[in-house]
Amino acid sequence: MQRRQFIALLGGAAMWPLAVRAQQSAPPVIGYLHSGLEAQSVPLIGFRKGLNEAGFVEGRNIEIQKRFAEGHYDRLPALASDLVNQHIAVLAVAGGVQTALAAKSANITVPVVFAIGSDPVQFGLVESLNRPGGNMTGVSFFTTTLETKRLGLLSELVPTARTFGVLVNPKNETAENQLKDIAQGALALGRPITILKATNELEIEAAFVSFEQQKIEALLVASDPYF
Repeated sequence: MQRRQFIALLGGAAMWPLAVRAQQSAPPVIGYLHSGLEAQSVPLIGFRKGLNEAGFVEGRNIEIQKRFAEGHYDRLPALASDLVNQHIAVLAVAGGVQTALAAKSANITVPVVFAIGSDPVQFGLVESLNRPGGNMTGVSFFTTTLETKRLGLLSELVPTARTFGVLVNPKNETAENQLKDIAQGALALGRPITILKATNELEIEAAFVSFEQQKIEALLVASDPYF
């Protein structure tokens, strides 16, 4: 399958590969894996819309098997393996680099299309941006590499803020790099910064209570699919 053919599955710009349609008498099965909650999966809405525009409707001429880790990133490898066992024709993954890494670790041979916010080359998902190689390709928004820029924008939006807070998910594969970038950005701005970590709803609530108690005047929520 050509790179542009299965990138189009995410954006809905091209037809379903003819080879897949010809080889299957039953509707093809698409796997969809996301690290967050189904109710929060905005990419799934666009995914369905793109397929519909190309003439493929779930329940009519395609089937979509969906799996959601609900913020528990450690569940992703098992969910990816479960989708592989459903005899899928292609796997679409969204919700962070950890989702794409789980798909790769499942040792599947079907095409994988990812939508992530990190550098796919850095994490070994593809060989290069222009020539991915292997069976994985997709789109990167590079959001996790923009924390310093986002901190600068926050400073411009709230120029009178004396204290900055940052909320980070330590289970995110990119958390360490994010913290380094944020620390450098805070140093350049000359602002004190308070970093709190959270991995679930209770910890998020506790973090906001702590931010309020410490009188944090501007908050940066680090890029994370669950957040």
